[in-house]
Amino acid sequence: MGGMPSVLPDGEPMPEDGALPASALDGAGDRPLAFYLHVPYCATRCGYCDFNTYTATELRGSGGVLASRDNYAATLADEVRLARKVLGDDPRPVSTVFVGGGTPTLLDAADLVSMLGAVREEFGLADDAEITTEANPESVGPEYLEKLRAGGFNRISFGMQSAQQHVLKVLDRTHTPGRPEACVAEARAAGFDHVNLDLIYGTPGESDDDWRASLAAAVGAGPDHVSAYALIVEEGTQLARRIRRGEVPMTDDDVHADRYLIADSVLSEAGFSWYEVSNWATSDAGRCLHNELYWRGADWWGAGPGAHSHVGGVRWWNVKHPGGYAAALAEGRSPGAGRELLSAEDRRVERILLELRLRDGAPLSLLKPAGLAASGRALADGLLEPAAYEAGSAVLTLRGRLLADGVVRDLVD
Repeated sequence: MGGMPSVLPDGEPMPEDGALPASALDGAGDRPLAFYLHVPYCATRCGYCDFNTYTATELRGSGGVLASRDNYAATLADEVRLARKVLGDDPRPVSTVFVGGGTPTLLDAADLVSMLGAVREEFGLADDAEITTEANPESVGPEYLEKLRAGGFNRISFGMQSAQQHVLKVLDRTHTPGRPEACVAEARAAGFDHVNLDLIYGTPGESDDDWRASLAAAVGAGPDHVSAYALIVEEGTQLARRIRRGEVPMTDDDVHADRYLIADSVLSEAGFSWYEVSNWATSDAGRCLHNELYWRGADWWGAGPGAHSHVGGVRWWNVKHPGGYAAALAEGRSPGAGRELLSAEDRRVERILLELRLRDGAPLSLLKPAGLAASGRALADGLLEPAAYEAGSAVLTLRGRLLADGVVRDLVD
């Protein structure tokens, strides 16, 4: 739930001062505002990862002190202050803050609290603001978690991936089995009410029994949220090269579908309910509000190298490298690399793409005649829920969730 892709899209140049068109702020007071804070550092690069992250070795000689983890929190705070200038007298307190990466917890807890403090100082936080950080199980302990909680964080997401050592090895994950589960207990003891575990299914060499064991371990740890994602093998990653050389097998779509059905069954029996295709929570309060704001097209500012932002139909993205990012801010320039202005049609299509993945579904009123006809066929094929359809929404059935990408393609026509 977080992470920035390593390849930036094309777009028009970003103004040096980061200014937005006046239309982007029209009606802003009626939309929630969120912040994503990207920490681009990792101790090692996982073989499947395609996010914009850097190890210490990869940064050596490519930015000097500007790329240092030691002053990163202060550099990111500069972008938060830039956001204040760009958004002007925007009165909205921030609804959610999500610190992702990379591995945010490679920084001192005080650094993460300082980054949050910059958002609080410049914008203020809503009384019920959700404040999340991702965490590597091996980079935190009770004292670290207590500092985060005391500093204002109230939600934490641990990267578990699997409970099986041989699966973790294929993914190049460095934590030991059992550590993520222990982290849940430590987070609860520190006062975190909301805890997520991230799982990945479909890793080469993983069996159904391996996957069931991972789900059982995750549920048994006592989180109130579980995310389960099918492994996507991205070109250019170490895992893609290993598969191409025949060292490990590629998992096919049928296996992914079987694993998804297992996940939904196990999690449902344990009291979790799906609210987005890859996310389950034990209650509405346990949902990730930050990601829901993404999926519903709210405004968010993404601070950090490679981070993406969206305000009022304008999307932009920052330069990728930490050195270039820091240099731009040090010179008083926006670190934005490019932007695009979304048309009404772009926004309509994106609403269908994102909202159809949600338990509440997408309004049928968003569909054009061809898409509406396709929705009727999807209903007849058992891919959409009849009661919701009758009430005016396209909501995926369990079978529809398995074929979500295809359903979306048909409905956006």
